[in-house]
Amino acid sequence: MAADADRRWLSIALGLILAYMAVEVVVAFLAHSLALISDAAHMLSDAGSIVLALVAMRLAARPAKGGYTYGLKRAEILSAQGNGLTLLLLSVWLAYESVERLIDPPEVGGGMVLATAVSGVVVNIAAAWCMSKANRSSLNVEGAFQHIITDLYGFIATAVAGAVVMLTGFTRADAIATLVVVALMLRSGVSLVRASGRIFLEAAPPGMEPDEVGARMARQDGVVEVHDLHIWEITSGEVALSAHVLVEPGGDCHTVRTAVQADLRAGYGITHATLEVCEAPGELVGVGSGEAGGGRHCEAPHGTVHRRVPEAG
Repeated sequence: MAADADRRWLSIALGLILAYMAVEVVVAFLAHSLALISDAAHMLSDAGSIVLALVAMRLAARPAKGGYTYGLKRAEILSAQGNGLTLLLLSVWLAYESVERLIDPPEVGGGMVLATAVSGVVVNIAAAWCMSKANRSSLNVEGAFQHIITDLYGFIATAVAGAVVMLTGFTRADAIATLVVVALMLRSGVSLVRASGRIFLEAAPPGMEPDEVGARMARQDGVVEVHDLHIWEITSGEVALSAHVLVEPGGDCHTVRTAVQADLRAGYGITHATLEVCEAPGELVGVGSGEAGGGRHCEAPHGTVHRRVPEAG
């Protein structure tokens, strides 16, 4: 199964990270390197993100029952948001420590920093390769992957800092490298929190415009109006839609519903569409789109109303 393969690749990456992190912590204290400590802290968050991802995958695989009618699929989105928040919190702490060390730089063992960072690059490349084998369309897996990639860039920056300290004695390079890592962590953290936040707020998936979808539905043969249109993601890549569709008086509601659902599947990949389809009342007039609330066909319509636009001529 694909899910089993994903868990296997994530577990291999977790083993690599934990083994290397233990070595890095020891070297970081011996070399008095904040850059290495920041990398080790980030690797700890990497390990935590993978563990969280593995747990979330287990929970999401459970069948829907009881009050959880969608199952626990959004556990993966909780995991992704947790990963993003962890990156943001770590970046704040490391930024504070970096500024302190820029003001009062300690002695740094450049050679030890360089050797450890170079080996860290190798380990992170191996871990990133393992993670790339998993399904990155899942925001959960992508969150853990972003942790690894950010750590890889961080090790590269730390290696450069170690070389600078070793060759020039400029110890502030260590703190500067940490600030580079902070910038990368902030970018990844904000991206993950924003993406997971959109799903929790039940926004339409990025790149999918509800008004465009509604207008396309309204152009289907037999459709008079579409309103109460909602599009959201249950979890990464699993889009759901619901809408109230009014058809021409005397029209075949079943045929229209089947046609609209088929078009949503073909045009947008939406396979979970719940449509309330009924005949439009005779007094329903007007064309184009507008704000809901004016018709008597629906007790409490809301959102944009999409109506068939007559063809010119």
